Amino acid sequence: MLKQELTEAELIPQAGEALTGLLREIPTVSLGSVLREPIINGARPDLVIDVTAFGKRQTLIIEFKKNAQPRFARNAILQLRDYAAKIESGATLILAAPYLSPEVRALCKEENIGYFDLQGNARIVLDNMFIEHTVPTRPAVDKRYLKSLFKPKSAQILRVLLRDPWKSWKVKDLEHMANVSLGHVSNIRTALLEREWAIETPEGIVLTEPNMLLDAWRDEYTAPTGQRIAFYTIKHSKELEHAPFPAAALDETPHIARAAFSAAAWLAPYARVQTHYFYVDLTGYQQIKDQLDLSQVEKGGNVVVTLLGDLGPLRDTVEAAPGIICTSPVQTYLDLCQLGERGREAADHLREAKLKWPT
Repeated sequence: MLKQELTEAELIPQAGEALTGLLREIPTVSLGSVLREPIINGARPDLVIDVTAFGKRQTLIIEFKKNAQPRFARNAILQLRDYAAKIESGATLILAAPYLSPEVRALCKEENIGYFDLQGNARIVLDNMFIEHTVPTRPAVDKRYLKSLFKPKSAQILRVLLRDPWKSWKVKDLEHMANVSLGHVSNIRTALLEREWAIETPEGIVLTEPNMLLDAWRDEYTAPTGQRIAFYTIKHSKELEHAPFPAAALDETPHIARAAFSAAAWLAPYARVQTHYFYVDLTGYQQIKDQLDLSQVEKGGNVVVTLLGDLGPLRDTVEAAPGIICTSPVQTYLDLCQLGERGREAADHLREAKLKWPT
């Protein structure tokens, strides 16, 4: 039988127990009353806890959010300030959740709001005491949530948005441009708004934090699905670098694209490597084998061809020179980040040259 997910009402007592458990471990703190959803002067916070620290009584007002993405966390902070005005102006305000991301923790700190989550992250500032604890792990559910944001269909939408981060997009236009369902676009739109990586305008959705989006994608990136095959060719490296491949008809997806270091060599030259990288579809696979006279090898190859299962990277390309089709700067950056220290250095150089957006 599948385990049912707890509701917000069921999680609030857990948050109260975890927080009071933390406070009990501090010898100089003693607990008073713990009120759940009290009605005080018209306000109804989730928890109100009285504590005494170094002989001074203080009140903690806690607002719990099951979903504490930045958009909802900001609303919770406004609620906390409203509670404080009605209950006790000197109260310590605390946002609690199953998990608070680093972005939300930074928001709380900026807004002078305490925080606590069920993973163990906490920052509580009392008049005469400071408590701070950070754990490095994220819960599995948050990891799954992020990974779902960067799956192939979702990635097609993100590639479109990152081509021109300041462009406004209607959902219908994004559906057409990314070649995915309307429902899928709506889901990604909601996720971006919740994380405050985008805003809604009368003209449509606009990215506001392309750097944060790209950082998260880089951290969760998985290479496109497909068959990665090593080849050897007797052609000179210079011939491989400049070998043109006939472009597809206008508005059609190309069959071959330079990738990783081979794309970066045209987009933002940095490191020269002996191995050449290509993404291809079935048509491009046969074409590149014939044109470059490739022989498949187990070891010692100088050409790596990925026969894509997901054609998304081929739908997001640039023509760096006539006949020279490369994966986009975003796709090239993500791939380079997977290729060791030298790849990360090349990725940083590419990002500085081609993906530098004002913050």
